[in-house]
Amino acid sequence: MQRVWDKYLTAEEREWTAARRRPPFTLAGRRAALLMVDLYRGGFGDTPEPLLESVKKWPWSCGEYGWKALPRIVELLETCREAGMPIVHVTMRDPSDGLLGWIEARNMEMPGALIAEELSEEVRRATEIIDEVAPRPGEPVVTKSAPSAFWGTPLIGHLKYLGIDTVIVAGMATAGCIRATVVDAAANRLQAVVPEECVFDRIEASHAMTLFDLHFRYADVVPTATVLDSVRGAVKTAAVKKSA
Repeated sequence: MQRVWDKYLTAEEREWTAARRRPPFTLAGRRAALLMVDLYRGGFGDTPEPLLESVKKWPWSCGEYGWKALPRIVELLETCREAGMPIVHVTMRDPSDGLLGWIEARNMEMPGALIAEELSEEVRRATEIIDEVAPRPGEPVVTKSAPSAFWGTPLIGHLKYLGIDTVIVAGMATAGCIRATVVDAAANRLQAVVPEECVFDRIEASHAMTLFDLHFRYADVVPTATVLDSVRGAVKTAAVKKSA
């Protein structure tokens, strides 16, 4: 099967990866939750546009990459909802109260300075989760001030309370907050699953090689169709056991 990272590998590297056989992917017997990471307006813009056009108004935008991924993300979300899977939405927090996020801290000209300004309406709108994947009642929204959804948030406590042992991670950006979240999931002894078409970034090579790194170090990076089939299959298996 052709993988998104294959064209960036040498012949020797392809041979190495082919020799590293992994167990067939399945969610059977696992208790999974879906993490929807940073699916806010600023990552998409209002309409699909090429990256260099979109960033003129939306500096955080991933251009058309986000819009290309969105239908599969919506399908994943709806499938997990139908399966009764716990859903957690993760987004950036409002730093105007003076508690800096990692991007603000990195870009501060004077380290240690405080922020006392309210966000502009434009910036506030950029941080809103887009309508297509808006949270429903009972789906918590976790706000973060670092790349990882786990750092400084109650996320791990929530997942442990629910008995979760596996997280399916979707959203943006692959080389940034997705990577950080998956690495921290592994550090917390959770199995991480990344549906390949449900994450996106601004740079194709960075996106592809991050998925390669995650797959061979921290997670199962698998086609979205495989994840959807496994979610549906796990539900059917549970229903059969319940009726037996």
